Amino acid sequence: KVHIYSSGSVQAQKLLFRHSCFGDLTSYFATHFDITTSGGNKKQATSYENIAAHLGVAPSEIVFCSDSEAELRAAKEAGIGYTIMTVRPGNAPITTAAAPGKEEFPKIFSLLQLCGA
Repeated sequence: KVHIYSSGSVQAQKLLFRHSCFGDLTSYFATHFDITTSGGNKKQATSYENIAAHLGVAPSEIVFCSDSEAELRAAKEAGIGYTIMTVRPGNAPITTAAAPGKEEFPKIFSLLQLCGA
């Protein structure tokens, strides 16, 4: 299942996905979360713990993708099992320097990579 956690309101998320250039995508998402429904902001571990509890799954079973290192660190602190950096044009530069293959978070350039594409 795919769940969305955005700093934009749940209402705004649904509006955006309902009117995408690919048509109505809302049926692809099981749940929408925002800073109100998660009980915290995206840089607080408690918000990810609350989301896991709401979903009824262990945090270790969740995959969380973000373009924000601070959000990924908070998710990791909450016990999220897979924290993945999404790299796209316009991202803030990644601040953690590491040798290739030793990065703090694995990187993807397309969500299709989660499916093995």
